Amino acid sequence: MPRLREVPRAEVADEKILFFYDRLFGPDKDPAVDHGTIHATPGDWWTVFAQSPDVFRHAVRGFSLYRNVTLDPLLRELGQARAGYARGSQFVFSQHCKQMRSLGAPEEKIAALPHWQVSDCFSALERAVLAYTDGLVYDGGRVPDEVFAVLKAHLTDPEILQLTYITTLYDMHATMCRALRLEFDDRPELIAEVEIPAGVEVRDLSADLSGE
Repeated sequence: MPRLREVPRAEVADEKILFFYDRLFGPDKDPAVDHGTIHATPGDWWTVFAQSPDVFRHAVRGFSLYRNVTLDPLLRELGQARAGYARGSQFVFSQHCKQMRSLGAPEEKIAALPHWQVSDCFSALERAVLAYTDGLVYDGGRVPDEVFAVLKAHLTDPEILQLTYITTLYDMHATMCRALRLEFDDRPELIAEVEIPAGVEVRDLSADLSGE
């Protein structure tokens, strides 16, 4: 379950939210109860974001942004998918792998996203986009000049700005999905103490490892 309450259809007054409820779930469904979008996702991103119509409207305007940008859509999706992977969002990574596929990306590229550094299936520009994405997500915007130089050699300044904005936008969405446990990021914490089996004596590990 997501960490915030889902807003049922009966409580929605905003026409924009109702439009997406109808379009993604169907006009006869209450998506806060009857989960499942036409894209085979749970859909609780929409019902949780409906908590704030202003946030909802701002977010969906952001989704429509890249319909009009000049950046190659495959490069855009490469950055978005890698951002999802780097941020650890199953939802963002999964959705944008599918989007890459719909745009004609070969399966070998999609499969190589987690280990792009040692894959030879990406072009020099694609490798620069992936390295740039890692700099944005993993290193908080710390990007080597050499990586940026490859982007400058292949893309216009507006296209680099578009790539930067869209990639960091989806870093934000990946972070929010994890924090609020939305969609495929509704998962328990993976890092937890492993219990010692019953009957095993608890000892000071430092003493055991020192050989004393």
